[in-house]
Amino acid sequence: MKQNWKPGTMIYPLPAVIVSCADLKGNSNLITVAWTGTICTDPAMCFISVRPERHSYRMIKESMEFTINLTTQAMAQATDWCGVRSGRDYDKWAATGLTPEPGVMVAAPSIAESPLSIECRVKEIVPLGSHHMFIASVLNVRADESLINPVTGAFDLGAAGLINYSHGHYYRQGDEIGHFGWTVKKKK
Repeated sequence: MKQNWKPGTMIYPLPAVIVSCADLKGNSNLITVAWTGTICTDPAMCFISVRPERHSYRMIKESMEFTINLTTQAMAQATDWCGVRSGRDYDKWAATGLTPEPGVMVAAPSIAESPLSIECRVKEIVPLGSHHMFIASVLNVRADESLINPVTGAFDLGAAGLINYSHGHYYRQGDEIGHFGWTVKKKK
């Protein structure tokens, strides 16, 4: 039997990412975001949703750029800290020990410790209520070379130790149980 609850956002788990951004003066900040995802593959587009009162909101709205940085178990403490402290009061780079790397296609830096960084340019801002959705085009993806098989060229993001967010808690990504299409693949 299931209980009925009031409407809420119970779609979990979600990726726990750190979004890096910069204003037009070159000041950068980090913000933890769980409301993020893919919108389209061709053209490559994604979104983040941010509360307008957050310090990073103004920076992203001003520059119309941001970088989504996937997070790992090694980055878990920094991921949480960047979500509960404001860039108005702290230099989050210094406080977390994360390393900024210059963006390739955007002014927003990426995080050196992240296994995958996605550089984005905002196409549209959609006010939705508590959060505003930044719909963005993906301009560049930066992948950690240590996760690329030198023989096959395959990228093994599963080996990165990614973390996710589920109803107020962070979790390490679990074991693989299958791959896309495994249920219909013909057996040899």
